Amino acid sequence: MKVNKYYWVAGALLATSAFAQKSIKETPDSQTWVADLQDGRYQNPILHADYSDPDACRVGEDYYMTASSFDAIPGLPILHSKDLVNWTLIGHALPRQVPIGHFEQTQHGNGVWAPAIRFHKGEFYIYYPDPDFGIYVIKAKNAAGPWSEPVLVEGGKGLIDPCPLWDDDGQVYLVHGWAGSRAGIKSVITVKKMNADGTKVTDAGALVYDGHKTDPTVEGPKFYKRNGYYYIFAPAGGVATGWQIVLRSKNVYGPYERKVVMAEGKSGINGPHQGAWVTTSPVNGKTEDWFLHFQDKSEYGRVVHLQPMKWVNDWPVIGTDPDGDGVGDPVLTYIKPLTTQKYPVATPPESDEFTMPALGKQWQWQANPKSTWAMPAAGFLRLYSYKTPEQAKNLWDVPNVLLQKFPAEEFTVTTKLRLTPNANLMNEKTGLVIMGQSYAGIYLRSGKNKTELIYAVCRKASDGKPETERILAEFKPETDLHLRVKVTKGGQCEFGFSEDGASFKMTGDVFQAEAGRWIGAKVGLFCTRETQTNDSGYADYEWFRITR
Repeated sequence: MKVNKYYWVAGALLATSAFAQKSIKETPDSQTWVADLQDGRYQNPILHADYSDPDACRVGEDYYMTASSFDAIPGLPILHSKDLVNWTLIGHALPRQVPIGHFEQTQHGNGVWAPAIRFHKGEFYIYYPDPDFGIYVIKAKNAAGPWSEPVLVEGGKGLIDPCPLWDDDGQVYLVHGWAGSRAGIKSVITVKKMNADGTKVTDAGALVYDGHKTDPTVEGPKFYKRNGYYYIFAPAGGVATGWQIVLRSKNVYGPYERKVVMAEGKSGINGPHQGAWVTTSPVNGKTEDWFLHFQDKSEYGRVVHLQPMKWVNDWPVIGTDPDGDGVGDPVLTYIKPLTTQKYPVATPPESDEFTMPALGKQWQWQANPKSTWAMPAAGFLRLYSYKTPEQAKNLWDVPNVLLQKFPAEEFTVTTKLRLTPNANLMNEKTGLVIMGQSYAGIYLRSGKNKTELIYAVCRKASDGKPETERILAEFKPETDLHLRVKVTKGGQCEFGFSEDGASFKMTGDVFQAEAGRWIGAKVGLFCTRETQTNDSGYADYEWFRITR
């Protein structure tokens, strides 16, 4: 092996001893962030991962959450909890995004924007917007699926953030906002009627709130009814510096009164942005109200917080209100919600040992996938090289990049792989990447009778800029190798590699992770080639581990 002279040796950062491997396999919960403090309290964020625009509903003693997924596939994640603090990822409601052909190409920032999930007459409903095509609805008897094919409720550009309401008289309504980038108008909220099935809008709707003067960029409305009042919960002011308002009226079309119910205050939780009101199931005749919302943390994405909520004079107060002005401040820690029993710690999956005949639920592609991209096998994941699109300037435009969300502010990713190239091809590539509007990665590239290890950085990838690369080492073909990236606070990333899995040679270069388009940075794998042939090489990944 030839090692580039610019290296320094970091040593054994994480020994992959038999004990370490066993502990990883037997600890499915996150090693990087757990919200449950296990003393009756929890810490925010309850999900330190990019579940943007969360919405939730309760069915009995079970809570279900979904979130924006934009162009990532599978889309519309479905999370489940028994206590609003400990969440598991039970599946996705959208295995492919429609129109199918359109989303076979990367569509960064497009696709599924803020959805709403509801349970009505024995069925789950998710209403989701695609700002370029319209508002869709899907249904399921079981939240884990299968879900129905999307039905277009209303076609059009700029229709976003829908939420249904089934009224007491049987009339069904839909509230939604507008995307200025497509509709040419924003900061207004519209209410429309739907048919009894909730599958079609039946009128042109009415303006119920214009936020231009007091609530610029009002969006993300959620529709509820309580004590004879119609309530629209909506964030305003933008994701980084905004606040949460609530509108109420005795008439569905207004006029609506307006009140700020939560703002950043002295909490340091910027935003705080849109989410969902849920009421707990009764425990000894008592219920509680809670609010889930997101906070924009740039390269870490839009992470999910849980706030206590109470009603005062038929207005909600979200968070705590130490000065009694009715505007709540977000909490960092709080007493867990009321439940009938104590539930164990649970987190969405992160590491993947590739022991199952399917990808872990945490993985998503950059476009509608093809079955030839990846084939899980007994004890490893095989990625076949796939020709990059002709128009691709870099990995930003490559659909077969397999990614997952950043799970915490600080974490380390290590994976073990072997590249088996097609002997008739050159420049097949595979490796580990931190993806955003700029990206960096460490990968193997096949050559004649050798494999090169490359460190690549692509700044302004979203603008079509090319990668810059440095050859770190050379190996014989089909050499087992460990790749690693260590992420520290502020999204500082450093890559490295090892032949034995114990002593890692780090690059010494620090890459600043960047957010994607409306999303945080992601970490994952890819396998590409430059030529179209009747066969491909492949990379076998033995495992993918995320540790502290």
